[in-house]
Amino acid sequence: MTNLYRAYYESEIGWIKISATEKGIRELEFEDKNHSEIKSENPHIKECLKQLDEYFGGKRKGFSVQLDWQGTEFQQKVWNYLLTIPYGKTTNYMEIAKTLGDEKAIRAVGTANGRNNIAIIVPCHRVIGSDGSLTGYAYGIWRKDWLLNHEKEFSGAEKQLEMF
Repeated sequence: MTNLYRAYYESEIGWIKISATEKGIRELEFEDKNHSEIKSENPHIKECLKQLDEYFGGKRKGFSVQLDWQGTEFQQKVWNYLLTIPYGKTTNYMEIAKTLGDEKAIRAVGTANGRNNIAIIVPCHRVIGSDGSLTGYAYGIWRKDWLLNHEKEFSGAEKQLEMF
């Protein structure tokens, strides 16, 4: 049985639950309820908390924490692709499907994107609709909008929805 360690981080846009194993971060998810700030002795969580402080402070544009995600082979392909989207840039579901070799997989890409449970670090918030609209985000469109604008502010990007 894998030990699961947990901590909570209070961000500008709500509480974030961080879960990790000995291998790395397993979950990073927003929660709408208030929590006491719990710190864990897990080294992956300690590093994640430090990197989140840097991200929300505008000093970090990419994460280097070890991940221990759980998902199908296809989901992991999509999540790995998400890690390549530059800070301050966006892409869309169709572009991801084409890059992965099957534009008919657009719905599967959307489903995989929605099942990403390592928010911010695996930047599913950088995926928008083909028409430039802010499509669904499991933690609320307002958070997606905030994250994109936060990254725009610190990236020097001219436009919020600049495609890469």
